[in-house]
Amino acid sequence: MTSSALPEHPKDSARHAAQKDVALENSRRLASPAVERNRDVILDVLRDVLAERGQVLELASGSGEHAVHFARGLPHLEWQPSDASPRALESIADWREEVGLANLKAPITLDVLAEWPEVACDALVAINLIHISPWRVTSELMARAGRLLPVGGVLYLYGPYKREGQHTAPSNEGFDIQLKSRNPLWGVRDLEAVIEEAKRNGLTLDRVVEMPANNLSVVFRR
Repeated sequence: MTSSALPEHPKDSARHAAQKDVALENSRRLASPAVERNRDVILDVLRDVLAERGQVLELASGSGEHAVHFARGLPHLEWQPSDASPRALESIADWREEVGLANLKAPITLDVLAEWPEVACDALVAINLIHISPWRVTSELMARAGRLLPVGGVLYLYGPYKREGQHTAPSNEGFDIQLKSRNPLWGVRDLEAVIEEAKRNGLTLDRVVEMPANNLSVVFRR
């Protein structure tokens, strides 16, 4: 995953395959049209499922725009963005400096498959991650969530899924083909397989919420 055709980090690949982030002029910030389209509907779900206080660890935060929007919309929570990509970390830091939100923490380097930094969290959020990464990322994410989250803690996932082995829309099927052409280990996951992996790690499915553009919000609790 280090060639020019296959970007090194999952969120970098998301920019090439789907998100199409662009650099803003005269800044280190990246901007994604996809974030503007989905941030409000995701925030609505997060308001329903997250606790009234605590710290949220966002994985693969990408440009940082989701982190800004959610920290602003959930001022009672501390929002901890993270990413494995140095370019993404630059963007997140610049967005954070621009908005000056007290509850938005400085981004940290975190690769799901590497050693995690010492960080406490009451909830984990991963948006558009598990389909743009090998399945072992999902397995490791579930294992970490099972160990790190407190009882009642939330794991929130967002993205496209197959249900009962079938794509839910032709656009998702096309996206799946595109992802696998970039890396055969990537692809739209079977929701049932994700739920089973969560169950093996002590996580219980709380709800599945249908979202615009044939995406799902999938919420687990420890």
